Order: sequence, then C-alpha cells, then structure tokens
Amino acid sequence: MSTTITQLLGIQYPIFQGAMAQIAREPLVSAVSNAGGLGIIGSGGMSADVLREEIRKVRNHTTKPFAVNLMLMMPNIPELIQVIIEEQVNIVTTGAGTPAPYMTTFKEHGITVIAVIPSVKIAKKMELLGVDALVAEGTEAGGHIGETTTMALVPQVASAVSIPVVAAGGVADGRGIAAAFALGAQGVQVGTRFLTTVECPTHDNFKQAVLDADDTSTTVTGRSIGGPVRSIKNGMIADFLKLENEHASREELEKISLGSLRKAVFEGDTDRGSVMAGQICGMCNEITTVEQMITSMFSEAQALLQQLGNTRITGGQTVEI
Repeated sequence: MSTTITQLLGIQYPIFQGAMAQIAREPLVSAVSNAGGLGIIGSGGMSADVLREEIRKVRNHTTKPFAVNLMLMMPNIPELIQVIIEEQVNIVTTGAGTPAPYMTTFKEHGITVIAVIPSVKIAKKMELLGVDALVAEGTEAGGHIGETTTMALVPQVASAVSIPVVAAGGVADGRGIAAAFALGAQGVQVGTRFLTTVECPTHDNFKQAVLDADDTSTTVTGRSIGGPVRSIKNGMIADFLKLENEHASREELEKISLGSLRKAVFEGDTDRGSVMAGQICGMCNEITTVEQMITSMFSEAQALLQQLGNTRITGGQTVEI
C-alpha cells in the first residue's frame, strides 16, 4: 500500500508502532520494522547509554527503517539527540514539547522529523517549524492524550496542513485503517493492538489485562494536574481518581502513581500498576505475531477500500457500480 508516508520513509506499509514508554524496545521495534511498518524506540526515561544500546540491538535484528521517539520534556534530550546523530538514525518522532530548538540540528543531519500533535493549532505550528509529517492522535489512544477524538481531529488537521498526516487513536483492524484514509490520513499509528502481540516485551499479566478489557474498561486520570493519561481501570486507578475528586495535590497524586507503569509492564502487577491502553482494547482479543497482525490489517483495509471504490450511495442505499 503506497502512500506519501511509505515513500517518505521507505517502508512497505503505512503503519507506525506507537512509542509506548517502557514497552517500545528492541523486540517489538525490530518485529514491526521487519514486517514492513515503522518500528519506533520509545526513549522516554532512557539514558543516552541505554538508548544507544537499544539502537544497536535493533540494528542487529533488522536492516529496515526504524525511528526514535523523543519526549521533549525530558531533561536529557540534547544527549539523546547526540546519540541519534552518532548512531545515524534518520527518523525521529517527537511529543511532549516543541522540537523548535532542535530543528536546525535535525535538518543538518538529514533527519526526518514527525511530530505527534493533539490539535489543529499545534499542527500548524509544527508545519511552520518544518517538520516532515504529523501524527494526529485522538483522545481514544492509550497513555498520554489530548482531548479531541480521532474522528474529529484527523480531517481537521489534514485540511489545515499540506504535509502528510498519520492518524492515531482507536485503530486496531483494517476498518480503522480504511477510516483513517477516508478522513484524509496517509497512514496510521497503532499502540494498543501491538500490546497483544507475541513480540511485545511486557509481562503476560499485562497482555492478559488488555485481552480481558472491553470498550468501557479504560478511564482517564491526571486531568486535574494537566496531564491526562488513559489506562485500564484497576485498584490504583480507583484510588488516584478518588484523590483527584478530593482535590489532592500533585505530590499526593504522584506518590500513588510513582513507578506504576514499571510495576505493570515488568512485574505484572495489574492492580497497583498502570496498564496504559486505548479505548480500542475491547477489539484486542487474541495474541498474534506482529507480522500476522500487520498483514491481516492491511489485507482487510485494501479489500474495504476496493469495495468502497466500487460503490456509491444513492437515496440512503449502497449501490454497486
């Protein structure tokens, strides 16, 4: 499936793997890139040495394109960028801040920059900065989120900018991909569905929590402190929301959530840990390999798009043409 995104990045399928903190590491990243998508290392929380190690691990397992995501609020961003340059990674995605201070450096080294954005206003700013593409992420997504839904956000962003747009949030099958293209996107970014793949390096309890979830299993915490995060409901989340309703301080809230993601991802504590996942987790009901997931999603999407291309709507009915 050739789009401006596949042509820009040299990938087979226009699908990005979300840069999920603590999860988007070599086993998953390599598998996605080898399957024809864009694997993305999530560098949030990594030291420069750890990032260098992850990049080299990925290079040992794939010759295909991959990227590094930069959470720009992290204090060691300059050191991470230096590693990216030295290791000759030529694609970065950015979030949690503006890449403006680093754009000259990126461009001097031929690095393609793709910004993750939650609004049209920020999309326009990123285009003016000179980023090469955008990921428009809706509030349905897992982890840190904005407030606008994917259905509303993507077409508005696609109409507001001239650079390629990738849709994120609420995509787990070929129908989601086909819908993203209909909304004006040139590709999709998927996070939650990758959580239920063989290669995803999380504890089995974490995967099972996603498998057991349905369409109402997630909720959003952190709005009171300006950092909304979507996760699967559990004991820790219930306590967090109770404290938020009681107008607890940031320090009190951080005390209960400190280290919770690691608890879930590595220790398998899905009651006191943070199981970040999107609203689409109710459709993630089987474990597959990354390759099986990607090929089946795009086979379904291509069939749907071909079918839609051969139909027209007349008087409220679908008529073959």
